[in-house]
Amino acid sequence: MAQNWIALGALWCALSVVAGAFGAHGLKTRLDIEALALWETAARYFMYAGFGIVLNGMAAWQQGRQGFDTAAVCLVAGSLIFSGTVAVLALGGPRWLGAVTPIGGLLMIVGFVVFGWTAWRA
Repeated sequence: MAQNWIALGALWCALSVVAGAFGAHGLKTRLDIEALALWETAARYFMYAGFGIVLNGMAAWQQGRQGFDTAAVCLVAGSLIFSGTVAVLALGGPRWLGAVTPIGGLLMIVGFVVFGWTAWRA
């Protein structure tokens, strides 16, 4: 499973770069400055999660602890919710999605805390 997390995390990082480039080049003339800032935030946090998922996979490979899988799942789900809702908001999506965004952020925080806790216990 550890190799899968590493591969998925690397994919997350690649998609983050694609999203950032798309925002900087493809959306630059279509969105206002605030919407572009939202888009950049979505891409940046997707990258943070990608790095975390890769690190979780590397740690799981070395340690084989269950907590690393739990942390990676939280990072995947959290980044999809957080970055996904922020990106949709940047594109003019319904404002009520702003109420969902913190759930993704909380899941990402939990993922990083579980990762740290599991690593500390190893």
